Amino acid sequence: MINNTTGPLIGILTSRKENGDIAGNGPLFIELQKKLISLNGVSFVFTTEGTTKDFIIGYTFSLEKKCWIKRKFPYPSLVYNRIPFRKSEQKESFRRFISVLRDKKIPFFNPCFIDKYELYELLKNHPVLQNFLPQTILVQEKKELFSFLKKHKSIYLKPSQASKGIGIFRLKLMNPSAIQLQGVDNYESYPSFHRFWDRWNKELLEKNYLAQEEINSAEYEGNRFDFRILAHAEVDGYVLTGVGIRQAQTQEITTHIPTGGRLLPYELFQSTEHDQFIQTVVPHIGEALSKQFGFFGEFSIDAGISKTGRYSIYEVNSKPMSFDETEIEERKIEQLCRLFLQLADN
Repeated sequence: MINNTTGPLIGILTSRKENGDIAGNGPLFIELQKKLISLNGVSFVFTTEGTTKDFIIGYTFSLEKKCWIKRKFPYPSLVYNRIPFRKSEQKESFRRFISVLRDKKIPFFNPCFIDKYELYELLKNHPVLQNFLPQTILVQEKKELFSFLKKHKSIYLKPSQASKGIGIFRLKLMNPSAIQLQGVDNYESYPSFHRFWDRWNKELLEKNYLAQEEINSAEYEGNRFDFRILAHAEVDGYVLTGVGIRQAQTQEITTHIPTGGRLLPYELFQSTEHDQFIQTVVPHIGEALSKQFGFFGEFSIDAGISKTGRYSIYEVNSKPMSFDETEIEERKIEQLCRLFLQLADN
C-alpha cells in the first residue's frame, strides 16, 4: 500500500464512463500530480467503486513511466471532487462515501453540481448579488411562461441541470404573435405561443427548464461577449484566479468555444468598473455557495455586461472546465495545490 509520509496524500474523486473507463480531466490530474510531487505530496484518482472501509484502490500517475499505475492507498488527507456527471452524484454509493469522509473528518470540497434554478433562488435573496441577476422563472405553466415572454420579448430557455451551453435556446416574441426559437445550430418558428408550447412543453417540463430574460449584451466588433471568471478559496476567503473573455462568433446563443465562440484577452477590455464588479461578486458567491451546499474550493462564473453598463451573473459552475488561457490554468494548479496543503494541515 502506498503511504505518503513526507507530504499530503490527495484523493481526486471521479467516476466511470458507461464502458467502464475512468472519466474526468486527465491533463488536469497529471498537472496536479506534477505540482504536488514538487511539494513532496502525491495524488491519486479514484471512483467510489474502488473504496473500502480501510483503503481505496486508485490510480497514480508516474512521471518516470508517463503512465497511470493502479495501487492500493490509505484514505487521503483530503478529497477533491471532480466527478464529471451529475447522475454519478445522485447514486447511493456517492452519498455513502461522503458520509464516510465526514465520519473520518477528511476535508472534501466541491460537494455537488449546482442546479441553475437553486442558484437563482439562493442569490436572489442576497443583499449584494441580487442586484446582478437577470429575472428568472422555473418553467412550470404555459400561462406563466407566456406572461414572462410578453414582458421581456426575448428570453433564454436553459435546462437547470446542464452545462457547456447544452440545450440552451433563445425564444423571441415577434409581431403580432409569432414565436421564434433559436438554438446553437437550429432555428424554428411558430405561428403562436400555443403551437410552440404544444411542441416543446414535454421537454421543457421534464428537463426542468428555466426561463431567463435576455440581456442586451455589450458588443465588441459587432458580436456580444461574456466574462469567464475563475476563483479559488484561501484561508481567509475567496480570491480571483483569472478572467477570460468569450465572444460569440458563428451564432449568438452562447459564447462557448466548442460552439464556435472566440477567446479574447481580458486586458483588451479591462477597466476599473469591470475589476470592481469581479472583485465584489467573487467572495460573496463563494461564501453563499459554501454556506448553502458545503465547502467550495473553486468555482467559475459566467457573467456579462449590457450595452447600458448593467452587470449580470448568468451562471456559476462548481466543476470549472479547463481555461484555454495557459496562464490561468497555471494559476489554477498553483491555487489548488496551495489549498490542498492548507486543508491537509488542518
